[in-house]
Amino acid sequence: MKFSIIIPVYNEEGSMEEIIAGIKKIRSRLKGDSEIIVVNDGSTDNSLKILRRMKGIRLISHEANFGYGKALKTGINNSQGEWIVIIDADGSYPVGDICTLAEYAGSYDMVVGSRTGKKVEIPLFRRPAKWFLNKLANYISNYNIPDLNSGLRIFRKDIAIKFWGLFPDNFSFTATITVASLCYGYNVKFIPINYYKRKGKSSMKPSNFFGFISLIMKMSLFFRPLKIFIPTSIILFVLGILRSLRDFIVNNSIGDLAVIILLSSLYIFFFGLLAELIVKRTDIHMNIK
Repeated sequence: MKFSIIIPVYNEEGSMEEIIAGIKKIRSRLKGDSEIIVVNDGSTDNSLKILRRMKGIRLISHEANFGYGKALKTGINNSQGEWIVIIDADGSYPVGDICTLAEYAGSYDMVVGSRTGKKVEIPLFRRPAKWFLNKLANYISNYNIPDLNSGLRIFRKDIAIKFWGLFPDNFSFTATITVASLCYGYNVKFIPINYYKRKGKSSMKPSNFFGFISLIMKMSLFFRPLKIFIPTSIILFVLGILRSLRDFIVNNSIGDLAVIILLSSLYIFFFGLLAELIVKRTDIHMNIK
């Protein structure tokens, strides 16, 4: 096996040296060759100057800050390994757990470091959003996902290539590859790990939450459209029936609004069936290809 360890960096001058040094130490414990690819995503601090002095890494630098997902895609595009390892440079993930995850590479298509260990320091204000997103992803994927968007994981490079067009340039890369892999039937293993308070300032914004919701909904339409269309159709159908009963009791007839709601529920139901047929046909075509 050959592992390509990709580290996205954006203003991580206070932590990245320790992370990269730790990765260099554990490389010999991996069951195969490895390379370290550091992608500087337009840092405005001293990160790039420090990285240029480092040996034993492949440095790729963006002239501007394009986003976490874009940095990972750049790293994957320039990787030589059949297995991709990603880890953040902020000191929040235990470097040594890369070796633990790597033990399962081959038996599974993707191994995720699930932030459910004994020591997990996720900010309190993020936990409600994280819980909601996990529940939504669980519903879409039919899988109890312990950690949707962990930034420490190992996966086959060909999985990333297969879903390349779905990956955004922002923080949703990890959530996308998790949901896509589970919906498509890949074997995914979640390993509990510790998670520490990051060093430096986070670039996550509250608006990213709504981006995550939008992403998961899009993933549902792409892989499991009935998960969205059927509940929507049922809700409209029930509302239409209730409106019809109200109209009949009050006016002794069924009004136009009730008819429109009922027809909308039927249209959405049949659109859902059509979308499901398209998805199934696409799956068959991709499997044959």
